[in-house]
Amino acid sequence: MTDLISGRRESPAASAARAAAEAAARAAGVDIRPLDSVGELEAVRRLYERIWRTGENNPPVTADLLRAMWKAGSYVSGAFDRGEMVGACFGFFSAPARATLHSHIAGVLARTQGRNVGFALKLHQRAWAMPRGVGEVAWTYDPLIRRNAYFNITKLAADPAEYLPNFYGPLDDDINRSDDTDRVLVRWRLESPEVEAACAGRPRPAEVTAARMGVALGVSPSGGPQTGRADAPTVLVGVPADIETMRENDPARAAEWREALREVLGGLLAEGARVRGFDRAGWYIVDRQERP
Repeated sequence: MTDLISGRRESPAASAARAAAEAAARAAGVDIRPLDSVGELEAVRRLYERIWRTGENNPPVTADLLRAMWKAGSYVSGAFDRGEMVGACFGFFSAPARATLHSHIAGVLARTQGRNVGFALKLHQRAWAMPRGVGEVAWTYDPLIRRNAYFNITKLAADPAEYLPNFYGPLDDDINRSDDTDRVLVRWRLESPEVEAACAGRPRPAEVTAARMGVALGVSPSGGPQTGRADAPTVLVGVPADIETMRENDPARAAEWREALREVLGGLLAEGARVRGFDRAGWYIVDRQERP
């Protein structure tokens, strides 16, 4: 069968990925397609300015850069709701060769949250990548934002691989504010059984039993970080309910959370621990040793 996204002959796995992407777009009520015209790419710039509230003098990306990336064969797509662009995603190839795609920015308008537009965009990206020989997509996210951690780890079944302190340096927008830009790098192994299940609507399980797991980082009664013991085989690492509001109203406490998570989660990942899941209540579930 020919892939309608790439125009190439597709494998059974790629065909299944395309079908999952099309189903996700229908469920979200959007049309998702690759972008190449200057006008569409300029619309991506404006969309990102609205999402990150950066202003015209500090856009997350420019239309000319997106145009060059498209010409070089990179991935640029938009999600449209009755003709209006409500989401966009772009990425570029990284080593080794073209086997890995680095997904740099993906964002959707706040008013579409809850419709799974972001999920549909990622599944479109997967369906675009697989016929091109890409086996893995990698990207970074802010590990303090609960909804992003849940989306990446549980809903998409991506695997946290590395903690990156202050990775981007200062970013002048209303999302990051003055906080350090710590990020976690995740790897999305496109044909793994967990990812296939997640793309079919079966998220990665995230079972939290605090009585049988150590709490390495929790929330204190006052809302700040509270470190605990990290010597159990499986430990829980918590994050606050709304770090974005905290950055605006209590930047000092937000900075405390950043430092605590960097020490605890960053330390665990550096030691070789594996994040097995993320619970909706705000817990990273981390195995310090291989499970039987």
